[in-house]
Amino acid sequence: MIYYDKVTKIYPDKSVALDGVSFGVEPKEFVTIVGHSGAGKTTLMKMLIAEDWPTEGAVYLESTDVHKLNKKQMSKLRRRIGTVFQDYRLLPNKTIYENIAFAMEAAGRTDSEISADVPHVLELVNLGHKIWNFPRELSGGERQRVAIARAIVTQPDIIIADEPTGNLDPTNTYEIIRILQKINELGTTVLLTTHNKGVVDTVGGRVITMEKGKVIRDDKAGKYIL
Repeated sequence: MIYYDKVTKIYPDKSVALDGVSFGVEPKEFVTIVGHSGAGKTTLMKMLIAEDWPTEGAVYLESTDVHKLNKKQMSKLRRRIGTVFQDYRLLPNKTIYENIAFAMEAAGRTDSEISADVPHVLELVNLGHKIWNFPRELSGGERQRVAIARAIVTQPDIIIADEPTGNLDPTNTYEIIRILQKINELGTTVLLTTHNKGVVDTVGGRVITMEKGKVIRDDKAGKYIL
């Protein structure tokens, strides 16, 4: 269970990124968070992994206030959360295998686990044949699939996908969304942010709409209304 409890974020320049946001996410749920650029979607995601701190309010994972954890506890919690970003964040001088292996090493996995799991997870995102390629040799859609493989290889409880299709064409966008749906069907909670109406229509399910740092709608049946 994830719960945002009256979360407000005001930056030093007095700009308000989040304004009293409250909502919960059940385990294994797929929630799409929509809103125009600047609505607060990315700040909301950063709160969950403590890359940003609330001015007021709290963010809970189960019964734990994530912003009250020490460095060691936070590192352990982050291993339960996989992250996928719009800009891929792949290491350019490492092969696809090495990019994913690096994430597993950071999580304390053994060499035998890495050699077994990396090929498996690349097959899941239909990139087994690209295992020894470098990121520069892949298309944008393929790079995003690698980013997803890296996020899920440690079998996290939650996936945060922050505008993962923002740089992709419609065909690649659909492929990425289908992979996220497949991950969710296997039991992983997915939080997806987007401003793409087509993505919302494809996913269906619960949609939270944000505007100027506030939640203005929370619909069980997917609709894009802004």
